[in-house]
Amino acid sequence: MIFASDLDQTLIYSQPLERAEELGSRIVLAELIDGKPRSYMSSSSYQQLQVLMTELTFVPVTTRTMQQYWRIHVISQMLKPKYAVTSNGGNIMIDGQPDPDWQASMVGRVNETSVHVEDVRALMAQVLHPEWVINSTYCDEFFFSHIVQRDKMPLQEVSDMSAELQKMGWNTSIQGRKVYVVPQAVNKRDAVAHVKQLLGEDKVAASGDSLLDQVLLDFADYAIAPRHGELFRQQQLNPTGSYRFTEESGIFATDEILTYVQAVNQEHKIRFEIKETS
Repeated sequence: MIFASDLDQTLIYSQPLERAEELGSRIVLAELIDGKPRSYMSSSSYQQLQVLMTELTFVPVTTRTMQQYWRIHVISQMLKPKYAVTSNGGNIMIDGQPDPDWQASMVGRVNETSVHVEDVRALMAQVLHPEWVINSTYCDEFFFSHIVQRDKMPLQEVSDMSAELQKMGWNTSIQGRKVYVVPQAVNKRDAVAHVKQLLGEDKVAASGDSLLDQVLLDFADYAIAPRHGELFRQQQLNPTGSYRFTEESGIFATDEILTYVQAVNQEHKIRFEIKETS
């Protein structure tokens, strides 16, 4: 089985210094930026994930760039999964290096299915203004990430922009202080499906908190989302009953996610053994 999981707000979490000190040994440092703590993981989750990695294939799946993924030392350098999906599916890393064949195939798909990036820039320029946009980055030559002031962001204008972008083959996702604009061909589902095919695995368990994770959760055989984030909020407004959510929210929701994955993995193993002996 493959366990494909989003990272930020699913496995790792930023914490204010006071909260991190209060939690103490209940959390482990996951990431540093310029020598300062940036994100953490529940200590029990880290231990659970170590055990899980002896029983299944763990594949981190993130919208972060390759460089941003690498600085999450608790995942990239301590747990060291063989496969990782970065750039929202634009890159697959194998033993820490991007797969050039997958990268080339993604460039081709984007060119075939989405309006050119400069046309997207032109549309965004009509809506994204310095009054509320702090920074904009074109990430790994695949998608845009905008850091914004949410309280100043004109919601209707952004919603109208999102609708236009969708017609152009680009999706928009708002996650906290970030607004992502991503070609529809660049997605977490297709990248994980490719890894699944490479490994010859037959089942996928997945977790994630944002709308960019939705296609991955829909693709997975088993899926669970934390009780917070973009996906959870959407389901409160328009409940479909399609998703399993944790009881806990925040950093300790990860403990529930991993307990669930461990349970479905054991169930899958038992079913496989019964099938083999029958």
